[in-house]
Amino acid sequence: MSTPAKPMPPCPVCKKTAMTRESAVFPFCSKRCAMVDLSHWLDGSYRVPGLSDMFHSPTQETSDFAAKLPGEEV
Repeated sequence: MSTPAKPMPPCPVCKKTAMTRESAVFPFCSKRCAMVDLSHWLDGSYRVPGLSDMFHSPTQETSDFAAKLPGEEV
């Protein structure tokens, strides 16, 4: 008995059926969609959050601290 083939995932950009896994543009459906995705990374539309994004939200206290210079009185 053979195992059923896994369905192809949708293209992350346009949601059409992606090319085969052996394709040079996989997981996209076309070179155009691959380039659209790359342009999103390059222009900053996509980004990977850093630690400061996940664990730090500026507060008044940190803003006051950052504004002080060493030896300066508040």
